[in-house]
Amino acid sequence: MARRIIIPARYASTRLPQKMLLDIAGKPMLQHVWEKAVSCQFDSVLIATDDQRIANAAQTWGANVCMTDIKHSTGTDRLAEAFEKMGYAKEDVIVGVQGDEPLIPVENIVQVAKNCERHPDAAMATLCERMTQLKDIMDPNIVKVVRDKNGYAMYFSRGPIPWDRAKFPAELPAQMDNLQHIGIYCYRGAFLHRYANLERSPLEQIEALEQLRVLWHGLKIHVDIAGTHNPPGVDTQEGLERVRKLFFFI
Repeated sequence: MARRIIIPARYASTRLPQKMLLDIAGKPMLQHVWEKAVSCQFDSVLIATDDQRIANAAQTWGANVCMTDIKHSTGTDRLAEAFEKMGYAKEDVIVGVQGDEPLIPVENIVQVAKNCERHPDAAMATLCERMTQLKDIMDPNIVKVVRDKNGYAMYFSRGPIPWDRAKFPAELPAQMDNLQHIGIYCYRGAFLHRYANLERSPLEQIEALEQLRVLWHGLKIHVDIAGTHNPPGVDTQEGLERVRKLFFFI
């Protein structure tokens, strides 16, 4: 069994065009992510992209690249194609690290891989962290997760879950964990081999959350609480400028 990282890197972005190659502290954003991935010292690191411009740039800093279909609607679909093309083993664990998270802690990448290995009954593993601000709980751009007593995902939503009917939306419930999903996944190779044939679910399409396809088909996702705070990724020009400023303090 090998530990591998695949970084899905799509060129087109509605809110921030060409964001994978935008400069942060003298390097393309994607290069920062790749360097974090390499520092984990896993068995391999691969960039899966749909655009030759990203491939050309990545090869200049020594990255291995796999070209994938431009039509993929989710990062997991892109990872699944790369997994098949590279001929990785079904026993391998594959961490998908988003190419727009240049501040992702290495500790979280390692943690999610270990979490997947510790839960062989789960098709996937991911991370979350506690929310303490009511505005974040009510924000549809922040994905929430509810876990069962063993840490397996029951549901993901853009809405506030669970809904405390006695307190929402006026105040923050103090007696429960409000968990924000962190968008890093670790997959079993056997699951990625199967994923492309899983039909998209209505819930996935309503919420625009690909992980709901997994739950819809009765598969398990284990969700661990991240040991290190995960800074937000880059989705907009405002987010890009925020991350650029943070690099001055690294």
